Amino acid sequence: MRTGAGATIRSVEGLEGLKVSRSRRNTAWTGAGALVVVGVLASLPYVVYTGTTGILLQGFIILTLASMWNLLAGYAGLVSVGQQAFFGLGAYFVLIPATDGVPPFAALPIAAAGAGVCAIPLWWLVSRLRTGYFAIATWVLASAIMLLIERFPSIGGGTGMPLHGFTGMNPTLLSAYTYWAGLVVAVLAVAGVYFLLRSRLGLVLTAIRDDETAARGSGARVGLARALVFVVAAVGCGAAGGVLAIQQLGVQPGTSGGVFSVTWTAEMAFAVIIGGLGTIEGPIIGTIVYMVLQQALQSYNAWYLIILGLVAIVVTLFARRGLWGTLDERFSIRLLPTGYYLRPPPGSPSPSVPSAHSGSL
Repeated sequence: MRTGAGATIRSVEGLEGLKVSRSRRNTAWTGAGALVVVGVLASLPYVVYTGTTGILLQGFIILTLASMWNLLAGYAGLVSVGQQAFFGLGAYFVLIPATDGVPPFAALPIAAAGAGVCAIPLWWLVSRLRTGYFAIATWVLASAIMLLIERFPSIGGGTGMPLHGFTGMNPTLLSAYTYWAGLVVAVLAVAGVYFLLRSRLGLVLTAIRDDETAARGSGARVGLARALVFVVAAVGCGAAGGVLAIQQLGVQPGTSGGVFSVTWTAEMAFAVIIGGLGTIEGPIIGTIVYMVLQQALQSYNAWYLIILGLVAIVVTLFARRGLWGTLDERFSIRLLPTGYYLRPPPGSPSPSVPSAHSGSL
């Protein structure tokens, strides 16, 4: 039996001619729709005010972070409470080159790569930990990195530092460039996760998500897969941190709203839990819900956080797979499919063979 996409299954419980496909539906329309949405979003700086693009830019940052956290927790089983470490490092990897004359936008790749490089030794420190121990360890590492950076007055110490490189630039043009940079980072994050999950590494990750013991027993290199995911998630968070530094025209380490604040991890986790853990569409839906709630409730001060908590509790109790996960479970809808399905030839009766997600075949 061959299991590649489009291969023919010779015999499955007596049924011949079955095909393996990525989805039960034609996904070409999904790709076309995604391109249209990205095109519309890219054109918004020409037709809306900077206040609107600023809100959307914040959504792009949350979407990038949520996609990375979902990759970690939803597929690799790594529930991190310290992703703000890489978010903050990304911001500083834009700030430091900018002080030496590197244009901040050109420093965004440096922010992504720098955060990824820093993730390698940090993974060595936490790689043997699981569940709550892993979560607390990542939080401690994030706090330690923040305290270390605050000891260097040359990059602002504990008070932070303004970002150089935009002197004389038109504020409207700067806002548009920053918006486009955030959009590019978000699109690359979602697309990167999608194509990664469709690769051989995606097969291993889905097997780990379903049953780690069975994955190890079948010869999957679980440790290497988790290490790669940890680094990839750091790269995405670093790029998002760089975008925030440009948006705020400066970097603050540990104050309220600072780049090392644990609030960032709370927001990305909220978006994933609301949207649906272990799905690509979940972080997108969760980010939209989060941004709508934030804009509607932010004037209510403490009630804003209380209502967000109540929403998370209700979804956890009554829709444990999140909004998109529940919709997918009931109607089998996947806009960005990464699994495999067994399909009969045209004109044949539908077989009673369950669909197989990535890693099941």
